[in-house]
Amino acid sequence: MEETKNQSAEEVIEEVEQADESTEEVVEETEESELSEEQAKIKELENQVADFSNRLLRATADYDNFRRRTKEEREAASKYRAQSLVEQLLPALDNFERALMVQPEHDETKSLLQGMEMVYRQLQDAMKNEGVEAIQAVGEQFDPHLHQAVMQVEDSNFEANSVVEELQKGYKLKDRVLRPAMVKVNS
Repeated sequence: MEETKNQSAEEVIEEVEQADESTEEVVEETEESELSEEQAKIKELENQVADFSNRLLRATADYDNFRRRTKEEREAASKYRAQSLVEQLLPALDNFERALMVQPEHDETKSLLQGMEMVYRQLQDAMKNEGVEAIQAVGEQFDPHLHQAVMQVEDSNFEANSVVEELQKGYKLKDRVLRPAMVKVNS
C-alpha cells in the first residue's frame, strides 16, 4: 500500500508540476498579450503626438506667414498712402505750369503770377515731402517703364532712342510710376 501511496504521491507531484508549468505558460501568455496591448497603445499615442506636433508646426508656419504678409501690406499702405491724392493733384500741377509760362504784360499780372509761383512751389515742396518726384526725360534714353512715346522724330543732335522733347511731365511716388512722361523719341 505504501507503494500505492508513493505512486499516488508521485502522480500528484507530477500533476502539480504540470499544473505549475501550464500556469506559468498561461501567465507568460497573459503577460505577453498585456505587453503587446501596451505596446500597441504606446505606438498609437506616439502617432497621435507626431500628428499633433505636425499640426502645431503647420499652424505656427501659417501664423508666421500671416504676420509677415500683414506687415508687408501695412508697410505698402503706409508707403503709398498719398498716391490717390497725388494722382488727383497732377492735373492741377500741369495747369499751374502752363499758367506760369504766360509772359505778363502789366504790373498787376506780374504780382498775380508771383503769387501763383509761390503756391506752385509750395505744392511742389509738399509733393517732394511725400516722396513724389518728376521723371527726367529730355536727353535720357527712352525707358518704356518711365516714358510714353507719342511721337518719333529724327534729330541729329540726339542719340538714337533718346528723348528729344517732353510733352507732359511724368511723376513717380517713391519707386512706383504714377504717370509716365509723354515724350518725343529720336529714331
